[in-house]
Amino acid sequence: MQSCSSALCILILLISTFTAVTESAVPTVKVNLHDCATLSCSERCSGLVRWTVFSKPGDVLAECDQTSCKSVKEGYQMIHDQYLKGDLSLIITDADFIKRNRYTCDCDGKDICDVHLQIESLNTTVQIKPGEHLVLDLDVSEEVELLYNSTGSGRPSSGQMCTVIIRSLQCKPEYEQRVLAALHLRNVTPSDSGVYTVMDARNEEVIHTYTVTVGSAGGGELKDKGAAVPAWVTVLVVVLVAVIVGLAVKIVQLRRKIRELQAKNA
Repeated sequence: MQSCSSALCILILLISTFTAVTESAVPTVKVNLHDCATLSCSERCSGLVRWTVFSKPGDVLAECDQTSCKSVKEGYQMIHDQYLKGDLSLIITDADFIKRNRYTCDCDGKDICDVHLQIESLNTTVQIKPGEHLVLDLDVSEEVELLYNSTGSGRPSSGQMCTVIIRSLQCKPEYEQRVLAALHLRNVTPSDSGVYTVMDARNEEVIHTYTVTVGSAGGGELKDKGAAVPAWVTVLVVVLVAVIVGLAVKIVQLRRKIRELQAKNA
């Protein structure tokens, strides 16, 4: 039983290692959000070429044969002239976080190319006043983790704040991929300043990084207080200064007249 268990463990380890090596061997295309992405595949195929998502082999995105090319799903396309020359690349016209995946190209049912599409993580700087609500968009409709690294005082220096599973939302199928969620941190204080990282829990990819400053950091709060002085206060101060100056002139004139009268009487 002991040797059997050991053999089973070794087999599992070998399978895991082989899977990890296979995954790392898949070429990766990384683009900015909403950019056009080209998943390259250079192979000769005289038959039917189809692109699918690796985990959904029956869900065709685009296809080509000797006659023409067809976009089966909106946002995915192939070019027939390139197909005839052996360039079987798939073009994704608007790459977003929903389209992050591993894609497969097959020729007459035989896999010939695998490509992994990734989206560059987003970086946002937020300046917010104490007492306001901080809104962090999650950007994906998958399980995510929110990590926090503090730059303020009175809070732990780092740690995982929470795990969010967006799939718990009940939406119609046509809206399921479009309805995303956000996290609301209410009544923030300067101690909430820090770096908030939204991470895809399944793929261990950083989706969005927020650098948050709460309060007077950078002089924001002081500037707000200076801008809050009403215009009428400035006008009143100017008028008061003018009145004081006028009174001072009158006093000087009266003193001069008094001295002149004293000189005549003497």
